[in-house]
Amino acid sequence: MTAERTGQDATAGAVTKVVIPVAGLGTRFLPATKATPKEMLPVVDKPAIQYVVEEAVAAGLSDVLLVTGRNKDAIENHFDRAWELEKALEQKGDQERLRRVMKSQILGDIHYVRQGDPRGLGHAVLCGALHVGDEPFAVMLGDDLIDPRDPLLPHMLDVQKRYGGSVIALIEVDPAQAHMYGCASVEPAEDDVVRVTDLVEKPEPGTAPSNLAIIGRYVLHPAVFDVLRTTEPGRGGEIQLTDALKTLAGMPSDQGGGVHAVVFRGRRYDTGDRLDYLRTTVSLASERSDLGKDFRAFLREFVAQLPPEVEDD
Repeated sequence: MTAERTGQDATAGAVTKVVIPVAGLGTRFLPATKATPKEMLPVVDKPAIQYVVEEAVAAGLSDVLLVTGRNKDAIENHFDRAWELEKALEQKGDQERLRRVMKSQILGDIHYVRQGDPRGLGHAVLCGALHVGDEPFAVMLGDDLIDPRDPLLPHMLDVQKRYGGSVIALIEVDPAQAHMYGCASVEPAEDDVVRVTDLVEKPEPGTAPSNLAIIGRYVLHPAVFDVLRTTEPGRGGEIQLTDALKTLAGMPSDQGGGVHAVVFRGRRYDTGDRLDYLRTTVSLASERSDLGKDFRAFLREFVAQLPPEVEDD
């Protein structure tokens, strides 16, 4: 083991809070997201945001803060009671759908704060400072869905408890695609855990420090808030969380510094653009016990009937 374990100070105790930014405009899904939040687009029969909240709660993060923006009321409504719908389902005796409808409102203790100005992920995280206080917390992005059969957050929480500081999740990507992500320079620590020495947000093609890319799961030391308050706008003119993490990586452990990472090799589904969204929906639908068999049969028949020119396209 080459990495030195850090002190615990503000990192003592179980992490229970998670910040989930949901204020984005979802422009890649227009016109569907003109009036519907992208986080509410269904993945099979459940909105993407519910998958993320369920993952958080399953990891013990029952105190959920959603950082919202204008035109995001549908998200709040989804996690609220729907008395008329519940009554109608109850009167019909449809207990299964009633159970599924009510699940979203009992997942955890859900709070909301508005971001106001769209100033980037770092600013969205900073909006959670008052709610989080002086304790470590998680950040989850709604574009990344992690398969519950390959739990990532519990492992990250354990790493943060042992090493202190902050913990991020990394995946290996094709070097030709590294410029699409925040990328990390790392040193070995133990097994699938590495110590982060540098971070670059969406490096220019061919300049990435590695093919290890950041995905949307973080466990952060509260020192990140002070860093974010002084972080200048970076790529895209936005306050980048990656830039703040780079600063934390170079800070002493007794000041909340140090960044470790879990290199994740499990099943992850990306809903960040149209093609990946479709792949995610097909993948999850194919594995459903109630839909999978018939859906897989349809897919096989559909592909077999495609004319050659469509397959080539």
